[in-house]
Amino acid sequence: MPRKTHDLRKLGGELEARGSHLMSIVRPLCNELAEVYFIDRYPGFDLDDPDWPTLRAQLSEATRLFEAVKSQVSTSATRS
Repeated sequence: MPRKTHDLRKLGGELEARGSHLMSIVRPLCNELAEVYFIDRYPGFDLDDPDWPTLRAQLSEATRLFEAVKSQVSTSATRS
């Protein structure tokens, strides 16, 4: 039975263990967004204003990752 988790570092580690070629995109996103998730999830750690330029860059990287995964899934579906 699959386990549910929001631990981005754990999810990134699972992907790395599978030898994904996407790790150059995934690793920094997992590390950076894990901290953002923690700050958002647990009150009292959000003392700084959001760093909008960094968040925009992270969104851009997440979009790039999504497109890479989408392309891979599309290619796999075509081969079947």
